[in-house]
Amino acid sequence: MIETSTKRRKKKLIEHWHIIMILMMAADFVLIHAAYFLALWMRFDFVFSSIPKTYFSAYRSFITYYAAGCILLFWFMRLYRSIWRFASYMELLLTLGASVLASAAHTVLIILLVRRMPTSYYLLGGVLQFVFLLGVRFSYRFLLLLRRKKSDGPVERLMLIGAGSAGQMILRDINHGGDQHSRVVCIIDDNPNKWGRFVDGVPVAGGRDDILAAVDKYRINKIFFAIPSASAADRRDILNICKETGCAMKQLPRLYADSDDKISALAMRNVSMEDLLGREPIKTDLDEVFRMIQGKTVLVTGGGGSIGSELCRQIASHRPGRLIIFDIYENNAYDIQQELKRSNPELDLKVLIGSVRDSRKVFELFETYRPQIVYHAAAHKHVPLMEDSPCEAIKNNAMGTYKTAYAAIVHGCERFVLISTDKAVNPTNIMGASKRLCEMIIQGFSMMIKEGRASEIPQLFTHEESHHNLDAASIDFSKVKTEFAAVRFGNVLGSNGSVIPLFRKQIENGGPVTVTHPDIIRYFMTISEAVSLVLLAGTYARGGEIFVLDMGSPVSIDALARNLIKLSGYRPDKDIKIVYTGLRPGEKLYEEKLMAEEGMQKTANDLIHIGKPIPFEPAVFFEQLEGLMLAAYKNKRDIKERVAEVVPTYHLE
Repeated sequence: MIETSTKRRKKKLIEHWHIIMILMMAADFVLIHAAYFLALWMRFDFVFSSIPKTYFSAYRSFITYYAAGCILLFWFMRLYRSIWRFASYMELLLTLGASVLASAAHTVLIILLVRRMPTSYYLLGGVLQFVFLLGVRFSYRFLLLLRRKKSDGPVERLMLIGAGSAGQMILRDINHGGDQHSRVVCIIDDNPNKWGRFVDGVPVAGGRDDILAAVDKYRINKIFFAIPSASAADRRDILNICKETGCAMKQLPRLYADSDDKISALAMRNVSMEDLLGREPIKTDLDEVFRMIQGKTVLVTGGGGSIGSELCRQIASHRPGRLIIFDIYENNAYDIQQELKRSNPELDLKVLIGSVRDSRKVFELFETYRPQIVYHAAAHKHVPLMEDSPCEAIKNNAMGTYKTAYAAIVHGCERFVLISTDKAVNPTNIMGASKRLCEMIIQGFSMMIKEGRASEIPQLFTHEESHHNLDAASIDFSKVKTEFAAVRFGNVLGSNGSVIPLFRKQIENGGPVTVTHPDIIRYFMTISEAVSLVLLAGTYARGGEIFVLDMGSPVSIDALARNLIKLSGYRPDKDIKIVYTGLRPGEKLYEEKLMAEEGMQKTANDLIHIGKPIPFEPAVFFEQLEGLMLAAYKNKRDIKERVAEVVPTYHLE
């Protein structure tokens, strides 16, 4: 629905532009005739009968061809492609240049082809032509402004933050464009030299410290942040001031920081929570990552999810030999398949539907395609849902990881990267405990491979899958070289099921916004940062490491909810209520990134650390895991207690 509306709007704008262009060509054609006729008329004191017939005949036989030539010249000089509601110094110079060229051509050609005319005819004609051309173009802005002033209905009073080139283009678009219901009434800029001055008739009211006072003085309804090149810290500080005003807010995205294109108000976007986290996006050198990926067969399980799909996008853009997407949910898989086909038409892409719980399907996949690198993102991740279905968490997360990892070592996979979570640290819920089991599985596999005991890794399959068991004697375990790693995330901004999309929906519906506890805090990171970490882990992996991102300071969920309400132009607890619902089963007030026993070890990237593995005997662990598997498939009600016996850090409440 939104996409169709946008297409209609674009089509309407294109049709409008074509009409304006044709009208301007027609106006130019008429005005060029008028300019040189007036020049001839003025030369003979505005008495038409005084004009010699030879001069008027020369004018009449030449002017139509000249006007047509001017239209072509102006077309090639892009005078008809400029957005004249943004007309500025550059458009003035362009029009002047075109007029000078046309006037010079007129002088030379009429002398050579027709006859010599009075000198004043050439000079006055060129000047009048320039004035007329300029007038018809800048009159477009005047008419739009006049139309704005005559329009009925309430006008939104806007504050513009940023008086730079981007801000000036936004200002002209709003105040001299087609928006009849918005007007910029003041500008904020931190440059003291601009304070007290005017930009296109709008006062610069001061710097960031004057925002609150200016909102009251100028009765501001909405704030536009138009400094795309601002640092993360400056953006955060200014937006934190703005959100206290109660005004709705929009911003110009960072991607316009180095853009030379014309910028309109349509480029403004809602302020995102990433801008309030207060740290620069993590810059990651992925050259080594993509050297590793290039030409390889890469498998992404759960490739249709938030993290999985972003992994697929980045992998696809760096020439893998083949990319395999494996997902149980066909709608997500279809969406990413179609996207990658459009963006990477040369990609050797295979999309398969299936579950990591089905060892027969997983083994068939590995036997057929022989993936060299695996990113294992398939998992159940919703904490409250898993509390009510704990056996499913074990079947899908723990046993799905085991079956995929076992298939990887049997089929000669080079690297296996597990997507884990900070909820695996001292877990208080079954989802976190199941992910801790996943970490222990890949650590156990890694330990046994390093110790030359790969042949002792048991084949854990259900009774229904028993016919698929491999003959261990037929596998050369001495050649198993698979390197395992786990990547531990905090909360990913904007991912499916995360708290921010939920809050936005609740705000759109008028509230209330539900927060489980006023003191609850969480670490946050962006999807692109999370994916960069996953990819880097693949190159750093040497066997069993748990990689952790330094995500800065934790964020209060209560403050996050209040900020989102303010950014939407509402007042918390007045316009939109906040309701505290109480901690959900298995939910912690705060998340940890590492257990105390793990310690921290640096990597080549200062923001990425390695947790040292907690020692355990893998053979004993795998025996316990088999018991968990059998209990889970029998849907035993005491599965949580059984998990607590295997995962010592699991705090069962």
